[in-house]
Amino acid sequence: MSGNPDSSFRPPPENPDEGETITIVRPVPPPPPPFPLPPLFGKYPFEGIEVHDPGIQPYLYLHPIYAPHSEGKLSGRPFMKTHMHLVERLANHLMKGGKFTGKKSKALATVRKAFDELAQTEKQNPLQLLVNAVENAAPREEVTRLQFGGISVPRAVDASPARRVSVAIRNLAQGAITSSRKSTTPIHSCLAKEIALAAKGDLTSYAVGRKEEVERVAQSAR
Repeated sequence: MSGNPDSSFRPPPENPDEGETITIVRPVPPPPPPFPLPPLFGKYPFEGIEVHDPGIQPYLYLHPIYAPHSEGKLSGRPFMKTHMHLVERLANHLMKGGKFTGKKSKALATVRKAFDELAQTEKQNPLQLLVNAVENAAPREEVTRLQFGGISVPRAVDASPARRVSVAIRNLAQGAITSSRKSTTPIHSCLAKEIALAAKGDLTSYAVGRKEEVERVAQSAR
């Protein structure tokens, strides 16, 4: 190499016990914000929420937020629903059921009423119950079909963490919509019951039952 060597360069010592001491600078966590974290719907705190499944933990967006409404900022962008709040994703799936189509405020009001009912009946943070319900309703295996010479053969495949969360939220909302159509019970009570049953892992829950059915079919297709 041509040119003069940099005078500021110092080669490392051959013996680590001699010469200069190497200092390792470790990252320091940012300080807490100077303002209190806003609770969900002004009632339910985000502190202390635990996710027991490490596989889906990065895909459960539980950041503190005043109102779970992204106002369409994440629409049209691939894989951005993992950056959407878990409560807002639940409300979006409720909007697929008939009278809630296109009515985001009405869907969020239903989720808020369901959380109020859960807080009274279960005596726990409804946000923690929702996380437990998603964990228990997330399938680990699914079935796909492969073509072998014009013959369709079912094969069991592992579900990705992002899809596990999406399927669990969809089944929770679908269970509430289905049960409300079959009775005169308001949909917020059906949603609260569905979340409470799924949080306990009860097989009478629509979401947990669908998970067990999908995994049973996948097990037979291995």
